[in-house]
Amino acid sequence: MIIFYKKVNIWQRNMFGINGSEFLVILVVAILVVPARNWPDVARWIARAVKMVRKIILQINDKVDEIKEQVDAERPIDELVQKTTRDLTAAFSTPTGSGTRIRKRVTKK
Repeated sequence: MIIFYKKVNIWQRNMFGINGSEFLVILVVAILVVPARNWPDVARWIARAVKMVRKIILQINDKVDEIKEQVDAERPIDELVQKTTRDLTAAFSTPTGSGTRIRKRVTKK
C-alpha cells in the first residue's frame, strides 16, 4: 500500500488539535521536567508508542478497505434482489397470461 502525503508546513499542521507552536511549548516543558539521564528512555517509550499507534491505524485502514470492498461486491446483489422483488410484485399484482384466457373461455360459454 502506497501512501502519498501532502506537503504541509509544520506550523500549519494540526495534530490532535495541537498546532506546531503549542507542540514546541510542550516539548520545551517536557525537556525541563524530565532529567537528562532519562531522555533516552523517554525517547524509546515515545518511539514505541508512535509505532504502536501507526500499526493500529494501518490495521483500522485495512479493515475499512475490506469492508468497502465487501459493500461494493454486495451492491450488485442487492440491486438484483430489488429488481427481482419488483418484477415478482408486479407480476402478482396484475392478472395477465393464462388466467385471462381462462376467464374469456368461461365467459364465452
